[in-house]
Amino acid sequence: MTQTARPPKRAERGPLAARIALGRGLAPLPIEFLLIGSSAILLTAFGAVMVFSATTVESIAETGGPYNDGVSHLIYAAVGIPLMFVMSRFSVRWLQRIAWPVFVLGLVLQLLVFTPLGFGSGGNRNWLNLGVATMQPSEFLKLALVLWISFILYRKRDRLTSFWQFAIPVLPGAAFALATVLGGDDLGTATIMAMLALGALFFAGVRLRFLVPIVLAGSAAVAILAITSPNRMTRILSVFDPDCDPLRECYQPYHGLWGLAGGGILGRGLGNSREKYNWLPAAADDYIFAIVGEELGLVGCLVLFALLAVLAVGIFRIVRRTDDLFVRATAGGIGVWIIGQALVNIGVVIRVLPALGVPLPFLSAGGSSLLAVLLACGVLLALARTLPDGSAPVGAVPAARRS
Repeated sequence: MTQTARPPKRAERGPLAARIALGRGLAPLPIEFLLIGSSAILLTAFGAVMVFSATTVESIAETGGPYNDGVSHLIYAAVGIPLMFVMSRFSVRWLQRIAWPVFVLGLVLQLLVFTPLGFGSGGNRNWLNLGVATMQPSEFLKLALVLWISFILYRKRDRLTSFWQFAIPVLPGAAFALATVLGGDDLGTATIMAMLALGALFFAGVRLRFLVPIVLAGSAAVAILAITSPNRMTRILSVFDPDCDPLRECYQPYHGLWGLAGGGILGRGLGNSREKYNWLPAAADDYIFAIVGEELGLVGCLVLFALLAVLAVGIFRIVRRTDDLFVRATAGGIGVWIIGQALVNIGVVIRVLPALGVPLPFLSAGGSSLLAVLLACGVLLALARTLPDGSAPVGAVPAARRS
């Protein structure tokens, strides 16, 4: 008589389960994971070196030591890189589960800017003083916004052909997030947030006939905000004025250009910038690209462009190789955020765009910006893990790996 097979005991299943888990952990990583992870680490290291160099003069003047500001940035980098790899272990299902909570938390932190905990810097009220440290919540709100938008679009993926189906609650939620940032007079950060929101919508497959009116309405709103602010209009018009006063409204842009021009092909050498001697305002922040050009020359700038290009290739390979709407929208939105913000920052330094006050991702001094970008890269690494290997067709992702 045939006996029914007896299921293995728990003790018998343990070693097999362990071997299966170990095999998954040792499985070859997708090329996208390697491109994004390596470029993020190299860009962070590049930024740490440049922040050390750009802050020495100001650090000596404020604290008497040349490396205080650089060490602070290095600490954020040392915390951010492990966090990036921790985030890379999150499954897509968990990223979807936390989309609403992190978005609400991001809004709450941003609204705290308007309480006694908040304070202004550089004309914008967008910082929190937490006692032991300061933070810029709008940087983290960028990541929360793109996760939230992608999750909402994923839930409505079968109804995106209807304007109101995708628009509610995406457009009111995104508009409220932008309003909390604009309330602190930070048009630059709000512009980047609008770009990443549109990027998520575009890569989710929302029809262009729906997106065009949104873009036009947003452009009109930006124009109104610019026209009603004399300071913003001065910065915008200075870009097109060949006789702009280098001692007043064009002081910072001209010194940025002079720094780039002084570097030539090979640069003055690491640490030998002249503009950082209190000539160029925000030398370690919004204008650190000018210090890169002055100290490392055209070669250093090309290395930076190459690393950003590798990161962009890794991001948009994820977009191209997945059929999962959440993965595609999240990767596309983060890509527009990081690469778009880098291009905007560089455009400001080379004086083809008016000053917007947005940092250069990975390089500009500031813990909030660096941590937010590294967390975003961790999300990208988590998304890269969902991709099939090169022999599998696009979209053929095993359910076990998506969950």
